[in-house]
Amino acid sequence: MTQQTNQPTRFHVICADLPAPPLFWKGKDGYRHGFESDVARLLGETLKLPFKFEYQNWGDFYPALNEGKGEVILCGQGISEYRKTLADFTEPYAVFDEAVMVLAGSGIKSKADLVGKRVGAIDKSINMALAETFEGCVCVPFGGDTDDVLADMIGALREGKIDALVDDDVALVPLADEADLEIAFVVKTQNKWGMAVKKGNPTWLAEVNEALAILKSNGKLRATWDKWLPGLKYPFG
Repeated sequence: MTQQTNQPTRFHVICADLPAPPLFWKGKDGYRHGFESDVARLLGETLKLPFKFEYQNWGDFYPALNEGKGEVILCGQGISEYRKTLADFTEPYAVFDEAVMVLAGSGIKSKADLVGKRVGAIDKSINMALAETFEGCVCVPFGGDTDDVLADMIGALREGKIDALVDDDVALVPLADEADLEIAFVVKTQNKWGMAVKKGNPTWLAEVNEALAILKSNGKLRATWDKWLPGLKYPFG
């Protein structure tokens, strides 16, 4: 593979245009709020590059990255061995556990209760890898090729097409406020989330890592975490 050594002249961030508070969502005026949204903006400021969100369906993230539609993917990408075959990853900017969501009153409280149950998760995700460890359950993959894969999974749960779903706890905790949904249990996986960059450009990867290190050292990453995720412990000291 030919290595590139040039820094991009812009910082376009590939992400999904769907509501997933407190990570990201749009207000009525179209402004994108949330933890990941603010981290992306801070990185653009630190890199001193023109910034823009580049919206793609979840399943199109890595093709879009390889086609040059954006310089990084910054959208709920837990760093997995599979994803590292698709792109290079920065140092982590967040660490989260995973949760299992069910309908309120389902009686599902533990892994043992999932025997024979249909468990949904995004295909080839870290969440699906966790679901595959639940002995005796039937894993149901969601492709991420629609506008809102999380809404697709919640809809399938409500319609009885699946009995449970797995996602990162930070995305599911707000949904648990809805009367018909609840978190059955949390698995302390401590998954590291990073930004994906196109393979073959170590100089650019190093520059993004340097910008992230600056945000960690100057306290701006922690301030952003505390603003949007006050109920979760900051993972970087």
